[in-house]
Amino acid sequence: MQPLEGFYYFTQVVDHGGFAKAARALGIPKSRLSRHVAALETRLGVRLVNRSTRRFVVTDVGHEVYGHATAMLAEADAALEVVEFARAKPCGTIRASCPVALAQSALAPILPAFLEAYPAIRLELHVSNRRVDVLAESFDVALRVRTRPSGEDGLVMRTFREADEYLVASPAYLKGAAPLTEPGELKRHTTLDYGGEFDRRPWELLGPEGESAAVEHQPRIVCHDFVVLRQAALSGLGIARLPESVVRADLTGGALVRVLPAWRSPQGIVHVVFPTRRGMLPAVRALIDFLAERLPAML
Repeated sequence: MQPLEGFYYFTQVVDHGGFAKAARALGIPKSRLSRHVAALETRLGVRLVNRSTRRFVVTDVGHEVYGHATAMLAEADAALEVVEFARAKPCGTIRASCPVALAQSALAPILPAFLEAYPAIRLELHVSNRRVDVLAESFDVALRVRTRPSGEDGLVMRTFREADEYLVASPAYLKGAAPLTEPGELKRHTTLDYGGEFDRRPWELLGPEGESAAVEHQPRIVCHDFVVLRQAALSGLGIARLPESVVRADLTGGALVRVLPAWRSPQGIVHVVFPTRRGMLPAVRALIDFLAERLPAML
């Protein structure tokens, strides 16, 4: 790959009809301009111009090189204009990934305001509980919820806030169920769990005095969808552990009530990961800043 600099100086010499005129137009010494063209000829192994004290003639191959070089430099200028335009104004397409529950309960209500504020931005939102590979799958940003978020190789992380998870059930279920005053009594209840396999899994709970409990239980329903678990809890099928953002309206309206309200689950940290801060497009920065401002209130 040849450097563009040599081609640029060569096209300037041809455009101005000689080294002296080109040097004056560019504001550089004629000797410097001559060295650039001579170095290009050496790299290419051909003579581009024949020059003497009184004559300046572009060779046949020089004319061909000039045509290609002019087109190449025009494309390079166009590429720079694209970058400058993108940096000057948030625009273009953002590819983002978000877990299902977070997208439905917290992200969906605020996205219209973002898109209204930035009409030149298009959002391609991948809603899935699958942990996407940001770099390999060319995502600009990925929202995560992890109890213990850790840095990912090659990615930058920005945290937003903790997300509460509650044990909830319907009043109808609790009315006909065994008394429940401490975590150990959950074993006698029907549970609904988030996950992908039917196996025994503990619910880790933290008490009011900082004590902890790992409750073994056999869930009746296990799935990777908070909406399904919420509906099962509303239908009186058992006790579910759900994000506060998913059940906020149900708790306010009394359709669900908190179980063991003095105990809580270890809180997940809502955060976003993205490839790099350097060279970040304005559209991506605008989205991250918007989420930092608006998302915590939704959580």
